[in-house]
Amino acid sequence: MRKQIIGLVAGLVFGLGLAISQMISQQKVLAFLDIFGHWDPSLAFVMGGAVAVTALLFRFVLRRPQPLFDSKFYLPGNNNIDKPLVIGSALFGVGWGLGGFCPGPALASLSIGRIEPFVFVTTLIVGSLIYKWLSAKHG
Repeated sequence: MRKQIIGLVAGLVFGLGLAISQMISQQKVLAFLDIFGHWDPSLAFVMGGAVAVTALLFRFVLRRPQPLFDSKFYLPGNNNIDKPLVIGSALFGVGWGLGGFCPGPALASLSIGRIEPFVFVTTLIVGSLIYKWLSAKHG
């Protein structure tokens, strides 16, 4: 139970950060992606801040024998740039550009009560289930 409460608090802090930085605003994200139109670079500072904090603290945190609230670190085992990674990244970018959401901000956006985040999250879940079904069928 303690682990779930810590996860919930971390998720709420993350969602609050997304809301404060306006990364849950579909218009703000689309304006950031519109580099040849009315480009709004403000989200680059949000992303840059996140990358800077991660770059500074990642190695420090991984020096610990284990995380504070779990028994081990969960790190990706595959470091290769392969076809699934490239295709998945391209699909993520297209979805971000078309929808104006990526998964984290879309989940946080559900709290604003508009239909767009619900449509995005629903299609995200359906797409994930289709991928899971296809990979089980062909894998």
